[in-house]
Amino acid sequence: MNMDPSLNVLGEELASCSQNPVTGFFRNGCCDTGPMDQGSHTVCAVMTAEFLALSKYLGNDLSTPRPEFGFPGLKPGDQWCLCAARFLQAHDEGAAPKVNLRATHQRALDIVSLDILAQYALDEG
Repeated sequence: MNMDPSLNVLGEELASCSQNPVTGFFRNGCCDTGPMDQGSHTVCAVMTAEFLALSKYLGNDLSTPRPEFGFPGLKPGDQWCLCAARFLQAHDEGAAPKVNLRATHQRALDIVSLDILAQYALDEG
């Protein structure tokens, strides 16, 4: 499968988002993307109970395990590559989770501005 260059929103090499659970459209632990990723799974976010409840309410249950798909279910504190549009929707609803900017793919900027993403940036110092 074709992948876009692995660069983050800061213009640097894309960092890993999560290996446990393994995330990403390509299930490589990174929020890499490419032409096949229709949902733009590019925002590396730290799950919260509030966001998981909103996502479930909106029809994407990320907290229930789905062993048939090798999906363990997410819990608060897990990092996961979110669809950029869902992150923006959560921002608009006041329920956006924290974001790991170093692990958020630059293609997220096609949908969410860096100013909005930076509001939720993890303290990395």
